[in-house]
Amino acid sequence: MEPLGTFGIIARILYQFTSVWVALVILFAVSIAFKRRLGLYGKLFDSPIGMIGFALVMFWVFTGIFGAMDLIVTFDPLEQISGMKNKPPGTAVANPEDGQYAWYLLGGDNLARDVFSRLVKGAWVVVQIAPLATLFAFMVGITLGLPAGYYGGKLDTFLSFLANLILAFPVILLFYLLVTPEIVDTGVPNYMATVLFVFPIIFAGVLLNSRYYTQPGFRTPLLIAVLGVMAWLYLSLISTGGYLVNTRELSIPALPAILDLFDIPGGILVVFVSVVFVNSPTVFRIVRGLAMDLRTRDYVAAAQTRGEGPWYIMLWEILPNARGPLIVDFCLRIGYTTILLGTLGFFGLGLPPESPDWGSTINEGRKLLSIYLHPALPPALALLSLVLGLNLLADGLREESLKD
Repeated sequence: MEPLGTFGIIARILYQFTSVWVALVILFAVSIAFKRRLGLYGKLFDSPIGMIGFALVMFWVFTGIFGAMDLIVTFDPLEQISGMKNKPPGTAVANPEDGQYAWYLLGGDNLARDVFSRLVKGAWVVVQIAPLATLFAFMVGITLGLPAGYYGGKLDTFLSFLANLILAFPVILLFYLLVTPEIVDTGVPNYMATVLFVFPIIFAGVLLNSRYYTQPGFRTPLLIAVLGVMAWLYLSLISTGGYLVNTRELSIPALPAILDLFDIPGGILVVFVSVVFVNSPTVFRIVRGLAMDLRTRDYVAAAQTRGEGPWYIMLWEILPNARGPLIVDFCLRIGYTTILLGTLGFFGLGLPPESPDWGSTINEGRKLLSIYLHPALPPALALLSLVLGLNLLADGLREESLKD
């Protein structure tokens, strides 16, 4: 096999992303056709900046999803092929087996692994962790920030003190402390997950109860069903093999192993908990400030006059009117989380050493950066483009939300 030229490399990479292009075209066509019925999301397509940002973000989302389904990757991201160490982009594989792809499209890294496949698989790591961790952080921040801003007083003082205490630590140092093996071995991240991951259940329970409080016949079975499923997912999320902690010194069962739906690898769970813990105080401060401002509005006074409860007012009057700033901050915070994940991977913290996440790949490639650019440059550009897309998307959402 002859090595590929620049045009051949680009053409084959574009072809490998065929499923992504098709998904993007379908998504944009449907969204534009029905944009007047889709609220703020539909208005996003009136903003060129927002559309560009959305396209960049969804490109990597679809890349992560289809990459996990092995529709894009050309090799196993951990597979090492003899003779392909640090080979330049487009190098042909010597004596490929039947059905094996013939080229390393973006070259080989220092361990003779395919850079292109690791780039695609790395997108799946980011797509899994960054949005979900940010969502959990928002659940914690909203659940604590709304009552702090609405009630004020001693509750506000206490919660604000805790938030400021966490924010006083340098972020990278705090991450380093949380993901070091010595801390992980104590089970501290598992205990933190037990506390932090219960907030979505609390939020959902209070949300539904406040909305259907006057309809007990419908509210009670709805709460039992929703909270039962969420509790099951919660126990599956915080446990491994049915155990919350399972060391030689201590074993704490969470639920029968047969009911444990999934096990999150220890490294990913630690990183996930760390991201939620670090982001929650900032979200809390934002929600608290919005609640303090909006609680003086006329529609809040009208709800109080109707006899609505405090949680109904907070969740169904104040929160919907704070959605614009929160949605914008959510997009920006996913970008910050993506950078933090890259930073952790770059320093070799949290995720396993063989993980194809972009930070780890950049760190491995930088060791020979003066000689070989191709192992480190693609994941760095991918990280840049995703964060840029999130920032542009946030700008577009901010622009459209201000028009409401």
